[in-house]
Amino acid sequence: MTGLGDRLKEARTKKGYSLDDLQSITKIQKRYLSGIENEDYSMMPGSFYVRAFIKQYSEAVGLDADEMLALYKESSKNSLVEEDSTQIVPPMTRRSGLKNNPRLNETIPKIIVALFIIVIIVVAWVLWQQSSSSNKSMKDVETEPALTMDNNQPSKGLPVEPEEDTNVDDEETQPDSEPDEEVKKQVLTFENSSGEDSFYSLTEAEEFKLRIVIAGETWIAVTDENKKERTEKATVYNAGDTMDINVSDVEFVRIRVGRTYNTEIYVNEEKLEYSSDKTTQNIIIKYEK
Repeated sequence: MTGLGDRLKEARTKKGYSLDDLQSITKIQKRYLSGIENEDYSMMPGSFYVRAFIKQYSEAVGLDADEMLALYKESSKNSLVEEDSTQIVPPMTRRSGLKNNPRLNETIPKIIVALFIIVIIVVAWVLWQQSSSSNKSMKDVETEPALTMDNNQPSKGLPVEPEEDTNVDDEETQPDSEPDEEVKKQVLTFENSSGEDSFYSLTEAEEFKLRIVIAGETWIAVTDENKKERTEKATVYNAGDTMDINVSDVEFVRIRVGRTYNTEIYVNEEKLEYSSDKTTQNIIIKYEK
C-alpha cells in the first residue's frame, strides 16, 4: 500500500462527496472508485483505465493528478505488465518425420515429375484449342462475300422522290432544360492538434450525425459544448458495440476515445481519419451550420 487510496479518500471526504456523488461527477462506476480507494485493481478492465480513472478521481477532488499517478506507478512497477506489450512467440520446431521416412522421400520426386508433365500437357492442349479457333475464324472472314448495297443510290428507271426535310429547329423542339439543382456535399476538415486533442470542422452539412463502431475494448465518452453527455453513459465498450448519435443541435462535440485502433468514427456516413497515431485522443468537431 502506497497511501494513494487513503489520500484520495481523505480528499473526497473533505469535499463532502460520497462515492455516489463522485460517480455522478466522473462518470466512473462506483465499484471502480471503491477499488481505487482500496488499491485493489483486480476488477479493472486494464492498466490503461486504472490510470485514466485515477487521473479523473484526482482532478475531481482537487489533488495533483501527476503526483497520484506517480504513487500508482510506484506500487505497480513490480507487479503489473503493460497490457499492450508485444508477446514473444516461441519459434516453431520442424518435425523430422519426412527425414525418417525414406519411402515418402522416394515418392515425392516422382509425384512432382508427374504433376509437371500433366501441366505441360494441359498447357499444350489449351494453346492448340486457341490456335484452332483462331484459324477457323480467319477462314470464315475470308469466305464471307463482301457485298454491300448503297441505299443512297436511286434505282435505274424509277423517279426519285425528293426527301422530306426531317430536320426541325432544335430551339422549337427542345424544351428549355432547367439547371440541375446544386447538391451540397459536406466538408469534414482537420484543423490542428495539441497533445491528445485533435480539432476538426464540419461544413456544408444539413445535419450532424455520429456513428461510432467498436472493434475491441475501448473507453468512449461524447459531450457537447455544455459538457452534457450525449451517449447513454461514458464507459467501457466492447467489440460489436455501435452508437448512433444525432448531434445536429450542437456547436461542437468532444469524443473521448480510449483506444483509437479499436474505434471507428463516422460523420454523416463519412469515416473520420485520425490525424495522430496516439492511442488515446480527444476528437473535437465544430459544426458550422
